[in-house]
Amino acid sequence: MNTNKKYKDSVFTRYFSDEHKLRLLYNALENTNYGDETEVNIITLEDVLFMNQKNDICFTIDNKFIILIEHQSTINNNMPLRCLLYIAREYEKLIDKNIVYRSTLQKIPTPHCYVLYNGVRNYPKEKILKLSDAFLVQQNPPELELTVKVININYKENHSIVQQCQYLKEYSYFISVVRTYLEKGLELNDAIIQAVKICIDKNVMKEFLEKNSSEVINMLFTEFDMNTAIETWKDEGRKEGIVKGRKEGIAKGRKEEKFEIAKNLIDILDIETISNKTGLSIEEIKKLM
Repeated sequence: MNTNKKYKDSVFTRYFSDEHKLRLLYNALENTNYGDETEVNIITLEDVLFMNQKNDICFTIDNKFIILIEHQSTINNNMPLRCLLYIAREYEKLIDKNIVYRSTLQKIPTPHCYVLYNGVRNYPKEKILKLSDAFLVQQNPPELELTVKVININYKENHSIVQQCQYLKEYSYFISVVRTYLEKGLELNDAIIQAVKICIDKNVMKEFLEKNSSEVINMLFTEFDMNTAIETWKDEGRKEGIVKGRKEGIAKGRKEEKFEIAKNLIDILDIETISNKTGLSIEEIKKLM
């Protein structure tokens, strides 16, 4: 699906696909002080055959750590499971598969998984999502665990991590300007154009915006338009369920709402993204297709 790659290549992904920026972002996330001499390798999943599990940004730093970052405007509670699949795929790429059959212990980069949230709904400054929360049978301690740290990077939240990384701070400010113009009643395209002008004038993301202004407008328009549509469809579905006034009707309305959203997204997004956005299974979406 051609539109999938364009959608996944978000402004955030494009802006931070730079070794210097990622080094500074990692320093802010982990309170470290790695300098320009520290090696950074971007290993974001881009294999066409693995497109359904393409993540936003993944990189190694100093060959000691592997950092997986997802940027989201709606929180997906299945992120620990998704990150488990992503990390497993990354290790497959980094390590000779024959090594795992040898008796000598194979050392691997230590993983860190993050979600950087910038949606409009209220969300804590930080929250930990755990893979074990999804287990049908809870164990203490769980035999398998993966944690994802969700960080609210909205400009108004003024998170210390945003303040410590100038590039993240500028990106957060840029998005806040877009939303400010939307609140003033501007159409989405006009709001983005005005935000680009304002930020260039204020030396915010200036070089990036000057070089990629048309692409930024197109990418951000797609991102914002899609998120708005999904939220609208969800709200309409909730209202219909409330009017029915019965639990059975609400449950049925929510299911129908999900199918309606999926139908609208089939020609725009890949199956996995639709599943993440709606909560429908891959099999259910394939039936719709």
